[in-house]
Amino acid sequence: MEIFLKDQDIVTRNLRPGIKVYDEKLIQEEGSEIEYRSWNPRRSKLAAALLNGLESLKLENDSKVLYLGASTGTTVSHISDIAYDGLIYAVEFSPVSMKKLIRLSKQRPNIAPLLEDATKPKNYLNKVEKVDLVYCDVAQEKQSELFMNNMKLFLKEDGQGLITIKARSIDVVQKPKKIFKEEEKKLKANGYSILEKIKLEPYEKDHIAFLVEKSF
Repeated sequence: MEIFLKDQDIVTRNLRPGIKVYDEKLIQEEGSEIEYRSWNPRRSKLAAALLNGLESLKLENDSKVLYLGASTGTTVSHISDIAYDGLIYAVEFSPVSMKKLIRLSKQRPNIAPLLEDATKPKNYLNKVEKVDLVYCDVAQEKQSELFMNNMKLFLKEDGQGLITIKARSIDVVQKPKKIFKEEEKKLKANGYSILEKIKLEPYEKDHIAFLVEKSF
């Protein structure tokens, strides 16, 4: 996976040199035309997970990714830098966010924006192929269920799933530690092995990331 450290920043090589996606810093490699984009861990839970030690994620230059909860495309754009010969199916429910995603896809042809509800994956069954990675950043009560429903339909046999869970979106009363254990049990009970679990503090409060694969 092509991520780098430059001046203590986590960065990706910019697929579109000279063009920013949000307010990220652009870093020119000395004596080269190569440009990098700083990856803000307070605006991207994937960046936070990587900085906190996520090691086993398989995200290659030709990876196919189903991204649930794409929002305006901050993290999607960095995955686009990494999977430059691949394709990211960016599912987003909000028409307002979708307008920005569509503009982003015009700059980056490896992003396919889909105005869809991630809780209803059969609605985009004819639009998405089998993928190497299902990434879920949908903060709602049944986030692990919608994640697994999408993996059942779209994940390759040797693929991976990565979900970022926000405890307060599931239950504002229970302790996050208990919620995380219950969500982990759900994943295991439905046939998934936990490869890594990474807490996202100090970048995100009461969040955890689970990297999973199918149990064989």
